[in-house]
Amino acid sequence: MAESSYATMANYPISVIGSQYYMNGNFVFKVKGTSFGWHDKRVILDAADNPLITLKQKMLTEHSRWNAFKGESTDNKDFLFTIKTTSIFQLKTELAVFLANNNSKEKNCDYLIKGNWSDRSCVIYAGDSFVIVAQMHKKITAKSLLIGKDNFLVTMYPNIDQSFIVSLIVILDAINAVNDAAVIGAAAGSGVAIGAGF
Repeated sequence: MAESSYATMANYPISVIGSQYYMNGNFVFKVKGTSFGWHDKRVILDAADNPLITLKQKMLTEHSRWNAFKGESTDNKDFLFTIKTTSIFQLKTELAVFLANNNSKEKNCDYLIKGNWSDRSCVIYAGDSFVIVAQMHKKITAKSLLIGKDNFLVTMYPNIDQSFIVSLIVILDAINAVNDAAVIGAAAGSGVAIGAGF
């Protein structure tokens, strides 16, 4: 990685209730998901229910992989980026993001996400560098525990698309949900009880 570099960042308090995302108390995004058979698809909608990004899981690949498309499309002409785990087995989640115009044949990523989903935190870097473009950590309050609301503080570089960052967080959540289910299933088969989630 290159030398560390930090740009001026801005803080965005985000609350998540179910599939709805609130920023500074205002409803900004909603995630609509469908899961059937071997297919998993999520659509990120804005406050007016307009589709912004469609996330589709690519099945039967060695690495957990999702493709993102413009609006509610899944056509190649509307392809935006792909995101995948950097290795098959991971103790902590690490995802590589490749934009549509990346011609490196997935040798050089445009963004790298390093996360610790057990405490709901992640850092998003620009490519293979120490330049942070966004980071997220969970804020636990008595109120959030009482009403089932997740509170996060997302810090972003000012020129980064908020829906893009939310889409990365949604995919990170989806990948870890699949991994959690696999661990729980394996534990159930061996007679070990495990508490999932938070």
